[in-house]
Amino acid sequence: MEFKDHQAIYLQIADYVCEQVLLKSWKTEERIPSIRDLAIDLQVNPNTVQRSYDFLQELGVIANKRGVGIFVEKDAIKRIMAYKRKEFNTKTLPIIFKNMALLNMDLKEFGKLFNSYMETHSK
Repeated sequence: MEFKDHQAIYLQIADYVCEQVLLKSWKTEERIPSIRDLAIDLQVNPNTVQRSYDFLQELGVIANKRGVGIFVEKDAIKRIMAYKRKEFNTKTLPIIFKNMALLNMDLKEFGKLFNSYMETHSK
């Protein structure tokens, strides 16, 4: 995994975990990699993965079953979607809207670009 400078690594790892759940690579109610295993896979300090997992536990995305492992919660997808939508609405959309205004781009043009993207990437 290649980390970016603009966001804390633990949040990027949390995004990675969320993506794995949304892609259904990691299924709900199933065990996910341990802190140590994920740290090795991503080549980061286990404390960083621990911080990511703590964050995701607070969101109700994962749960630690002592002595058994860490599992994806039953309603993780719903919780991830709510979290991601909130992040998108508060952080990403303002930047998009600002750039649209600067470029004098209207929603109709934006809609065409979005539809084109969806046609290309949903195959």
